[in-house]
Amino acid sequence: MPEKKIYADIIIDITNEKLDKIFQYTVPKELEGKLAVGTEVLVPFGKGNKETRGYIVGFSETPGYDPAKIKEILAVPGESVGIETRLVALAAWMKESYGGTMIQALKTVLPIKRKEREREKKTLVLLVSPEEGEKRLRWYQKKNQKARARLLEALLSSPRLDYDLAREKLNITPPVVRALEEAGLLLTESSRVYRNPVQAGRKAGRQIAYTTEQAEAIRRFSEDYDRGLRRTYLVYGVTGSGKTEVYMAMIRKVAEAGRQAIVLIPEIALTWQTVLRFQRMFGDRVSILNSRMSAGERYDQMQRAKKGEIDVMIGPRSALFTPFPRLGLIVIDEEHEGSYKSEQVPRYHARETAVERARLEGAGVVLGSATPSLEAFYRCERGEYVLLRLPSRAGSGTLPRVRVADMREELKKGNRSIFSDSLRELMADRLQKGQQTMLFINRRGYAGFVSCRSCGHVIKCPHCDVSLSAHRGGRLVCHYCGYERPMVRTCPECGSPHIGGFKAGTQQIEEMVKREFPGARVLRMDADTTRRKDGHEKILSAFGDGEADILVGTQMIVKGHDFPNVTLVGVLAADMSLYTDDYRSAERTFQLLTQAAGRAGRGEGGGEVVIQTYSPEHYSIETAARQDYEAFYEEEIRYREMMGYPPTAHLLAVLLSAEDEEKLTTASAYLKEFAARLGSSGQLAVIGPASPHVGKVSDVYRKILYLKSEKYGMLVKAKDRMEQYIELNRGFRDIRIQFDFDPVHSF
Repeated sequence: MPEKKIYADIIIDITNEKLDKIFQYTVPKELEGKLAVGTEVLVPFGKGNKETRGYIVGFSETPGYDPAKIKEILAVPGESVGIETRLVALAAWMKESYGGTMIQALKTVLPIKRKEREREKKTLVLLVSPEEGEKRLRWYQKKNQKARARLLEALLSSPRLDYDLAREKLNITPPVVRALEEAGLLLTESSRVYRNPVQAGRKAGRQIAYTTEQAEAIRRFSEDYDRGLRRTYLVYGVTGSGKTEVYMAMIRKVAEAGRQAIVLIPEIALTWQTVLRFQRMFGDRVSILNSRMSAGERYDQMQRAKKGEIDVMIGPRSALFTPFPRLGLIVIDEEHEGSYKSEQVPRYHARETAVERARLEGAGVVLGSATPSLEAFYRCERGEYVLLRLPSRAGSGTLPRVRVADMREELKKGNRSIFSDSLRELMADRLQKGQQTMLFINRRGYAGFVSCRSCGHVIKCPHCDVSLSAHRGGRLVCHYCGYERPMVRTCPECGSPHIGGFKAGTQQIEEMVKREFPGARVLRMDADTTRRKDGHEKILSAFGDGEADILVGTQMIVKGHDFPNVTLVGVLAADMSLYTDDYRSAERTFQLLTQAAGRAGRGEGGGEVVIQTYSPEHYSIETAARQDYEAFYEEEIRYREMMGYPPTAHLLAVLLSAEDEEKLTTASAYLKEFAARLGSSGQLAVIGPASPHVGKVSDVYRKILYLKSEKYGMLVKAKDRMEQYIELNRGFRDIRIQFDFDPVHSF
């Protein structure tokens, strides 16, 4: 009986834009058991069998084609493990943990080389002595060769000239440069220039005076680092407690050891303020990534990181994959933010992926938030993460005074305006004092729930305890289990006819503010006003410079910005995120309200916050008004335990989509039946299929299936089995299927 061979799937050019071809090679006997996913190998490639480097992305015991034509791996390179090896291993973990293909994971993780023209810096260098140069200059002048004379004269006064500057200022053409080169008078030097989106800055010499809590957090991290402990820390600090100063001290500790750091931030709007602060400490060893940079700029920053030209990379989720050769620390600021969860396959979460990358790299992870995600705090309670507390504001700032305006009472008084009486009075007071106001419109869940304006009652699903969503055709639908009921016309609690959805956007509110306060200077910040590349920076700079009295905006205005003259924050329609069709709605509401309140009173004057709501007695509103995260956490974690929602249990969303609605309905029913068989032991619950919030997009129909289990590993196994089932059954060929573990967004 012939010996069983092991085959390795190998990707050859990991910097190619297409990145869609995997080749199969035989594993030689001497290398069996010594290779793993991510291992760099040498293989014969192409017709000439040129020795080429590749990376193993998988193994198999069955050949993909004629075994006689499959070549054998030559060797494993002798040098140390490269950054690509660790990133390929991370991609393999992502594929296994989140679903999708290895190619999709590799495209997410690896910095792909785009077809961008490399930038070069050219320098003209004088090759002859001043005496010989002067002699040739007189000859050019005699022959009336003015351009050559101009260039040579410039080189005699400055023996190294920037090529582009010479062409522009001296009006020199390339043939003139070539003529002097051919005459042996000059040499053109070329060097690669990387596009750098950050202007060079100077390091600050000032000493930072840390609070007792900041110093303790820094000391704990430093001691662990010196002992070789690489842990995951949660810096839980109230708004304005100086978390960024703590991050920078931790990064400095890592940088002094010759290692690099990645700092993830949730919004492009934060980049300009964050970079300035980091630049003051680390100078031009800081760079950024964001989605508005060109492909060439992004690729250049990745190359600079790989070459060790920078120590700190700041950016959103994608910056997590910066190819630092000696990564020492990953910081995730505002770790509770939903933008850290990818909406593309693989639907990875930056928090868990950062912890895995840190494990592969021997690095630490620091998470930071004033309102930590339940997942992060839950892991601190279980001892998986280390909790570092910053309970008070740094400097002279104090937490603002918060008052809750009950909009049901406003309605009873006859006030049908979007502004409560107390908010209107405080806005007028701030305008008179020359202080600034921020108005935050909570647009999350804009098209969702139905509520009563008289008593605050919200129509919910009796099975899932999430709000029902209003659909066209007069139906209320649950997007978890598919439960439906007719639209209500009167409130079932109090009988009021004032029941329906809330409709007001930033533009309408801006107009209302201008009508109410004609002399006020008003700025609006939302998706429409920040479309241009520098839209965020312009609006925030103008507001920071005092060019406006009132800033109206969506959640992008309440995250991380520090404006000392803002002494009033008004939260309009707090309920809009409270009753979305999503089990995380109370958590999101608490986080948004606390972050919004944190914008007020950051200077010496103190501040006030008005939260307008129809549900003042809800625990997320009450605890946000008190800025009491731990009281909120205790209430919310009990709800999650009771309902079997993350983090106490785990959820796998399976999103199916197809052009043919009938085929989609049949396929989702078959997949549910198969999933139910997987969970027959009772360790797995299957919910749905149901239509998501938007059941049809661009003529493509969508269905969603949920699987619940206390064990994450059980859901990963279920995903693997479902992928095999889908692969074997032809009926799924026209169905697109995506897996999403512990989703942070409702579909």
